[in-house]
Amino acid sequence: MPSTIVWFRQDLRISDQPALATAIARGGAVVPIYIEALNEANPWAPGAAHRWWLHYALLDLDRQLAPLGLKLIVRRGKPVDELRAVAANAKADHVYWSRRYESFGIQEDSEIKRSLREQGIEVRDFNSSLLFEPWECASQAGRPYKVFTPFSKNVLARCLPEPVEHPSANAIPALLQHESLSVEALDLLPEGAATKHFEKEWDPTRGGAITRLEQFVAETVDTYHETRDFPAMDGTSRLSPYLHWGQLGPREIVAALSKRRETTGGQTFLREILWREFAYHVLYHFPHTPNRALQPRFQSFPWKPEPVLLNAWKDGRTGYPIIDAAMRQLRATGWMHNRLRMVVASFLVKHLLQPWQEGARWFWDNLIDGDLANNTLGWQWAGGCGADAAPYFRIFNPITQGERFDKTGAFVRQWIPELASLPDRYIHQPWTAPATILKQAAIELGKDYPHPIVEHTVGRERALQAFAQLKEPFFT
Repeated sequence: MPSTIVWFRQDLRISDQPALATAIARGGAVVPIYIEALNEANPWAPGAAHRWWLHYALLDLDRQLAPLGLKLIVRRGKPVDELRAVAANAKADHVYWSRRYESFGIQEDSEIKRSLREQGIEVRDFNSSLLFEPWECASQAGRPYKVFTPFSKNVLARCLPEPVEHPSANAIPALLQHESLSVEALDLLPEGAATKHFEKEWDPTRGGAITRLEQFVAETVDTYHETRDFPAMDGTSRLSPYLHWGQLGPREIVAALSKRRETTGGQTFLREILWREFAYHVLYHFPHTPNRALQPRFQSFPWKPEPVLLNAWKDGRTGYPIIDAAMRQLRATGWMHNRLRMVVASFLVKHLLQPWQEGARWFWDNLIDGDLANNTLGWQWAGGCGADAAPYFRIFNPITQGERFDKTGAFVRQWIPELASLPDRYIHQPWTAPATILKQAAIELGKDYPHPIVEHTVGRERALQAFAQLKEPFFT
């Protein structure tokens, strides 16, 4: 009987995996494959943090497949060429994969489908990463949503899907040996110290995903609405990288939440899952948004690109402790607390008037969960230029944000040790500390820690003036 190729991409799990389940149920040999694509046309190639996680996730996927009697084939090259070669060797007449939703992926998958079908190979794609497809939700007028609340009401009015069950039949491994690289041969791990702290922070495996999900549901979700905004607390799920790489699916999360759905914390967390759905909805229907603002009038915004300011922000040297602590957390762990993602994005775009695309690209390169849909939606929200965007006059005050959500300075002290000896009252604005206090804390501003690169009220007023220059009133 002919065999079926299952092409893994960002769906690196065997549970709730419709492409794999359908291939097994079909009968015949199953050939799982991962292809390190050589395609210079891809504008969103994985950054160093992505690649670190991918290395270990692929090793783990091979371990997941082993009890099914399957071995992951690893190839490098143009996907269509590699799929054709393996199909010919395996006598495969079907290729299955999980859908992508960004414009580049959609276009590439369409071309691969056409090429394989010309060769007589049937292609099927499946939804493994969303509760509902982006085209399944529309307004009463039949248009895609640009505002979250009506979108979420549409989704919640539906019966949320259950995870895909495993077929009862065992997988049939391919009879022939297929040429395969080792995961190590892909050379995914970055050189140097860029990711040296990642292993202390993360378990990039399916087992790590399940452990984290179970722990979150058992210990945290009921109080999620109270703890999620405080970066010094372990009050968030930290499931985002597992969702990004498909080691965990949203259907599985919804199922795990079933007994907590009616709690305030459970409802709040479910909204976060729906925000992710909304991000994919917007990305699919407005494919230009990773590069251009959803709101056309924002194209005339008077940015003031300045590499010195941008680099100070990247390096966590802005002089605002909550900003700098967040940026240093990003560099060290490949992750940033969600409240702080909003604060640092607002600071870059509004206080510093740097293009939001610069911040989005930096996040993409440094986040282990740098999901294109979520990253784009978040940055355009912070900049006031996207779907359901924050009002242009909402400019986070980095001092009060620190004082409110890191009252004792625990988070700042963790990531900015040079400020650790400052009293709580000065930890978020060290420039206001008397000289005697700074001396006792062994801090010389401008040397040990920078002065603010822009004064808050000056940055805020400059941002409001810039927004006022837009050709149309900037209300969303």
